[in-house]
Parts: sequence; C-alpha cells; structure tokens
Amino acid sequence: MDQFIKIENFPLIAPYAELFWQGTLVTILLALFTVIIGFCLALILALMRMSNLRPFRALGIDADGHAREKGFLALVSRFNPLEFIATAYVEILRSTPVVVQIFIIYYGIFSIIQLPSFQILGFIRFDRFFPGVVALGMNSGAYLCEIIRSGIQSIDSGQTEAARSLGLSQGQNLRYIILPQAIKNILPSIANEFVVIIKESAITYTIGVQDIMSAVNAVRGATFIIIEPLLVATAIYFCLCFPTSKVIAYIERKMSRGDKR
Repeated sequence: MDQFIKIENFPLIAPYAELFWQGTLVTILLALFTVIIGFCLALILALMRMSNLRPFRALGIDADGHAREKGFLALVSRFNPLEFIATAYVEILRSTPVVVQIFIIYYGIFSIIQLPSFQILGFIRFDRFFPGVVALGMNSGAYLCEIIRSGIQSIDSGQTEAARSLGLSQGQNLRYIILPQAIKNILPSIANEFVVIIKESAITYTIGVQDIMSAVNAVRGATFIIIEPLLVATAIYFCLCFPTSKVIAYIERKMSRGDKR
C-alpha cells in the first residue's frame, strides 16, 4: 500500500487547497439548484401522471351508449397524452446513464443555444455550470417524480371528499390540503436526493464544471500524482454527505414522533 500512498505527496497538494475549496462550493451549489429544479419538474410530472385527461373518451362509447371494454377504440379512448409524455420521460431518464444525458445536454442542446460566457463569484463559468445544473435537474426530476407521486397518493382520499364538500376546487384541494401533507411525508426522501446529487455531481467535471473532481484533475495534471488528491476528494465528499445524512435522519425521527402523538 505504501507504494501507492505517500505521505510526502500531501504537502504537494497544499498549494491547490483553494481549488478544492472552490470545487466544494460549486458542488454544494450544483446539488442545491439541482434539487430545486428537480422538485419543480417532478411536481409537474407527477401531476401529469395522475391527470385524467382523455381527449378521445367519446370513442369508448358505442352506438347504443354502452362503454367499450375491448378493441382499438376502447384503447384509444383510455389514452392520456399527459400521462404518456410524463411516463416516457421518467422511464427514459431513469434507464439511461447520467453521463450520457449530460453530454447530450451540453454537446447537443447547448451547442445550439449559445449561453453568455461570464463567471459567477469570480471562478464559476456559467456556460459550463448551467448545462450541468439542467442535466442533473432533469435526471433528478425523473426520480423525484415517483417520490412526489407516491406521497400524494398516500394521502387518504377521504380528505379530498371532505374538501369537495366544503366547496374547494380541485386546485385548492391540492394546494391547501394534499400537497402540504404530502411534502411533509416525502421531505426526508427529498433531502436524501440532495445527498445523492452531491455525489452524482462529480460527473459534471467531464464538461468542465469546476467541482471537486475538477480540482483533482487539475492537481493530477500539475503534479502527476492521483491517489492523494482522490483521498482528499473522498474526505470532502464524506464531510459533506455524512453529516447531512445524519441531520436528515434526525429530522425524520422527529417528524415520525410527531405523527405518533
């Protein structure tokens, strides 16, 4: 093991401490914006998947006024375009590698859409950072969609009936009754997604985002050492993820105790 890890190599990394600090800040910002974008996208996708839009519903009724149970027209009458689009999106994004999605977004979409080239905080390149956030946000939205959908469906349907009896519209019921309870139930899962994104954001260095792995790559190119910078990166990721996961577990326990009262 000594032939791979050398203590004397760590002082050679010290001059690049600022790169690791900047990479840590970029990683945190990536995770934060990704979860925000992913949550908003996932909420839209979840509502699309639970929608009851049937534009060809009339085709399900035969000439005698009876509902068709079989056949092509019966199948078409049950077609929900919103559910189909949302389901296709979720399944495609969950079934393909993140790195492929990032390359498609960066080299495909943002090669057509020219982003302004400026730096945030003096070192974050917007034209690299933004595509990374978009790609990770789209991927996170596919996973959060199922979390949000299950959270909404976990709310007792009797509350919807009570809301209707009080004269609330479907939108008001969703906004004031269903969503607050659902978000409370899925909050730990959303927070866990934040931890997952912290780790997955390492892949964005492949498109030039100045995250922690970008700092590792810079140190390797300048000093020709790799194991020690990777150990530093591992320690940083651990310091970010482990305390966060413990805080999430604590909040989850507090919320579960509140539900038992």
